Amino acid sequence: MDRLAAQPATDAPLVVLALCAQWCGTCREFRPTLERLAEARRDVVFAWADVEDDAELVGDLDVENFPTLALFRAGVALHYGVSLPHESVVARLVETFAAAAPRAAPGLAAEIGALARRLSQPGGG
Repeated sequence: MDRLAAQPATDAPLVVLALCAQWCGTCREFRPTLERLAEARRDVVFAWADVEDDAELVGDLDVENFPTLALFRAGVALHYGVSLPHESVVARLVETFAAAAPRAAPGLAAEIGALARRLSQPGGG
């Protein structure tokens, strides 16, 4: 998993994890967008995980389409879903969850919660 920019440590930063694949052209085009957002939002941790190269981290997650975003805070899964690869859409999603209290999103698969907990551990995966 690649962190896109060094982020300041806080008690519970919002984590935005892009689940992608190297062979996915849309994902490759999307990465610079995430890098720009990481530069603009230093209070948020942005990370990139290739579902094949980072299979140990991703675990049993079923990623059906790319790019898929997973948002976490303090070990709580807040959002998981396919995202349009548009900077304004992702920025709005990040803004919404950055301002909200960490409440688990209903209906997320147990694997998402497990990934959220793994990422919140020291060393984060």
